[in-house]
Amino acid sequence: PASAPRYLAPHLPIGRNTSAGLGSVPVSLIEAANGIGMTKWQRLRQVELPNAWPVMLSGIRIATAINVGTAPLAFLLGASSYGELIFPGIYLNDFPTLILGATATALFALILDTLLAWFGRRLSPHTV
Repeated sequence: PASAPRYLAPHLPIGRNTSAGLGSVPVSLIEAANGIGMTKWQRLRQVELPNAWPVMLSGIRIATAINVGTAPLAFLLGASSYGELIFPGIYLNDFPTLILGATATALFALILDTLLAWFGRRLSPHTV
């Protein structure tokens, strides 16, 4: 039960950004792909997805931040997470434990976001 919300929460930003990314592909590129005889699948793979990738990746990065940020809440449902440090720190007024859990969560989110940004730059056809 603790993992169900963490599974469902990222779908909105990923879906919305994927839709926005694919919708932002210039019509001229789609017409050019059709003009050279690409099939729908070729056009999607070779034209639309590479142009939508930066927007799609931003949705993945947002979803990752949401997932990591809400992971401590799983502790309230009985799962093991950084919430083991945060919530007892709140309940017991133990500030160092609270800060340790919050800092660990924030660092983990920053590391994942940095890795995803690096991965996106490596895969993006639009960067040097």
